Amino acid sequence: MTHSDDELLMTPGPTAVPPAVLDAMGRPPVNPDVQAEFGPFYRDLLDKLARVYDTDDDVLVLSGEGILGLETAVASLVEEGDEVLCLANGIYGEGFADFVETRGGDPVVHDAPFDSGFDVERVKGIVENRDFAAATMVHCETPTGVLNDFEEVLGVLQDAGVLTIVDAVSSLGGTSVPTDDIDVCLGASQKCFSSPAGLTTVSVSDAAWEKVEATDQDTFYTSLAPWRDVEIPADDAPHLPYTHAVSNLYALDASLDRLLDEGLGAVYDRHEEVAAQCRERGRDLGLEPFATDDALASPTVTAFRVEGRAGDLQTRLEADHGVVLATGLGDLADDVLRVGHMGYNADPERVERTMDALADVLD
Repeated sequence: MTHSDDELLMTPGPTAVPPAVLDAMGRPPVNPDVQAEFGPFYRDLLDKLARVYDTDDDVLVLSGEGILGLETAVASLVEEGDEVLCLANGIYGEGFADFVETRGGDPVVHDAPFDSGFDVERVKGIVENRDFAAATMVHCETPTGVLNDFEEVLGVLQDAGVLTIVDAVSSLGGTSVPTDDIDVCLGASQKCFSSPAGLTTVSVSDAAWEKVEATDQDTFYTSLAPWRDVEIPADDAPHLPYTHAVSNLYALDASLDRLLDEGLGAVYDRHEEVAAQCRERGRDLGLEPFATDDALASPTVTAFRVEGRAGDLQTRLEADHGVVLATGLGDLADDVLRVGHMGYNADPERVERTMDALADVLD
């Protein structure tokens, strides 16, 4: 089957984009550097974003895919020689250590099994009598479908005076994120927002801003510093660090409207329901979710263990049914098949069609 309007993109980001968001992206763009009408639009967009983040912290939108946010957070807060605690129970948690090393920092990686969460007591033991510049972690490990419940861990780090950087790229907008316990919380347009890839979202606490100001910034695009004192006039064009991706901002604005119009509580309930539906159908087909406990199972993506069959199943699903899923990553590339039920795809009918197709190819 070739690509058509009937193709169902059920990957865990980029997700399918709803028609209203595509229409918004197609609006004639203004020049954000000179046209006064951009100012009130941008202020309103940031206000909506803060409501989705559920925070009074500053929120920013950067032009670049979500990885830009991960690198920018580390580049802004970490200097050469700094020790950084990297909590890792997946590929993206491990990946933070690479960004720390790029900055000349010293990553201390706390590894946990990929199918379970973090041990709070072990984290306590690690931070005692250590002077960490920051700690990094991932809320939803998309490659394995594990959602980390780390509010206790965040409390331990707060008590120890350690700044926290959290990758919430695959959870923000699909489930509750404890943003006000996080110093730098990172999101992206192409996941639960169901907007085209190309924007990073960030919330920054007062403590994080203080650290940014005290840290030597030897980069511009991957630094939060240029955004520190940006003022957005109510009736004029703002002076932003660079020309923003206006069409992507229009799309993001429409995506935020969809979330807020539905109500965040209803959005989160919808994600929980379709995730349970997906796991139940999978188990009926003899497939086990990678997360060993449903309490750890993400409401935005389900990863099924398929032992060496992921690539074949992915190919047949697209060819025979027009359903596009993702395989695992790294060592799990052919052992995990992933269903993205986030944002626009957190829909019972879309999940049912996906699982019906999977049932057919398994038969």
